[in-house]
Amino acid sequence: MTVLIHSKIGTGDTNGSADGPSPLLGQVDFFRLDASRRLDPKQRSEMGQFMTPEPVARLMASMFELRRPTLRILDAGAGVGSLSAALITELCGRQNRPEQIDLTAYEVDESLAVYLADTLQACRGECMRTGISFRSELLREDFIAAGVEMLRGGLFGPEPRRFDCAILNPPYRKIHSESDERRLLREIGVETSNLYTGFLSIVVGLLEPGGELVAITPRSFCNGPYFKPFRHLFLTEMALRRIHVFESRTRAFQDDEVLQENLIFHAIKGGSKTHSVLISASLGPEEECPSSRLVGYQEVVRPGDPDAFIHIVPDDLGQQVADQMAQFTASLGDCGLAVSTGRVVDFRAKNFLQMEPGSDTVPLIYPQNLRNGFVEWPVLGRKPTALVHTQDTKELVVPPGVYVLVKRFSAKEERRRVVAALYDPSRVALGEVGFENHLNYYHCNGRGLDYNLAKGLTAFLNSTLLDEYFRQFSGHTQVNATDLRRLRYPSTEQLEALGAQIGEAFPSQDELDRLIEEELLRMPEDLEIPNPV
Repeated sequence: MTVLIHSKIGTGDTNGSADGPSPLLGQVDFFRLDASRRLDPKQRSEMGQFMTPEPVARLMASMFELRRPTLRILDAGAGVGSLSAALITELCGRQNRPEQIDLTAYEVDESLAVYLADTLQACRGECMRTGISFRSELLREDFIAAGVEMLRGGLFGPEPRRFDCAILNPPYRKIHSESDERRLLREIGVETSNLYTGFLSIVVGLLEPGGELVAITPRSFCNGPYFKPFRHLFLTEMALRRIHVFESRTRAFQDDEVLQENLIFHAIKGGSKTHSVLISASLGPEEECPSSRLVGYQEVVRPGDPDAFIHIVPDDLGQQVADQMAQFTASLGDCGLAVSTGRVVDFRAKNFLQMEPGSDTVPLIYPQNLRNGFVEWPVLGRKPTALVHTQDTKELVVPPGVYVLVKRFSAKEERRRVVAALYDPSRVALGEVGFENHLNYYHCNGRGLDYNLAKGLTAFLNSTLLDEYFRQFSGHTQVNATDLRRLRYPSTEQLEALGAQIGEAFPSQDELDRLIEEELLRMPEDLEIPNPV
């Protein structure tokens, strides 16, 4: 169903601020709070609905350049229209305003579309007040289905709508491989595991060359294997111009209790990639003095990177971290090492799990066993401690030896993103061992490591320097084996020398960081890089 709102207003010299601040944003933010109160929490979770607070919407709208006299605007998954209202307010308040605005808003949820219709009427009034011709269209339909139909083309397909700019807060929800959304997106060559990158992919296809996109999304698409196809698609078509990171995981959508690291980005379709990128950061949207820096495009998206990771370094301190890490040039292969994900998926192996060890079992190591740099076992409680060793489980265990383990997921209350520990069989049990699937483990051709090398590697992974660097390209709490493979490491000799400095207990964090500096960060006298830790 479509709702059209159209006004033809003669342009004049009216200044948008002459009558004082517009009440539009306050009115629409009231719509947002009222709609949030009425929404069924289960439905909200199922649809990935997290509506944009006014301060975030204003920040997003301010990022657009938009110098065309006629603007075709897309707001996909518009909710109550917070973003549309913010952009209209921004454009009406500029000295050089557009002459005409055509706004298309998609919203499939009928309860939100009622508010959205009122928002579009209010946007019409704001444009009338400042002499801008305004036309809007409210499409009460699924944006994925509509977008795929337009982009799929064909002899009898609808003519694709084209837009000069898009502003969106797309729904955040995983989509399974057999879902309708996944099937539709595959029809236009898009492979993604989350609805928000599906929305973004379609929007990119609907933008005109030179079209601008501002979106707020989770930071998770910047790295990791799941979003690699999307990154390649997006970075081929679009050129980043600005990235703003919210360093607090709770403030951008604090009314909805969203625990996700979010960012806003501004990008231009077909734009130059020799241009600089403005990177800024703040705890929340209302912080008055966010840190910012202008960096070369190649520092954000490194040429030739097969994974197309997006590196975000918002301040000089972060750049110092990157400079320090640049001293380490060894790959895992150079060190004779590899990293894999734990083989034991407990719900699949539940018939072979035991709460307590027995004569026919091997130790089963969970993330809860990683404590103070070493693996402690057994830890009796709710988790099994042992895996029955039979012909059916022989592929789930690894040979006896020393290994380095890293948690794949850090709890939201943990201070560190990367948490590593040494698996020393002399402290646990001799013989084979099983590592649960929520762990990554370092090995040497499937077998254990030299003891000092393993201690040095554990220390390096637990350093503040490494943790801070990891956060520059990882915006979620997951630590993938792919991320660990892409890191650069000290040489084997350096790691072994570092490990030789560590006794039967790992030092405190401060002592560990000092040891890393002494053993690994011996800077040449002519290279003055301050210690960011």
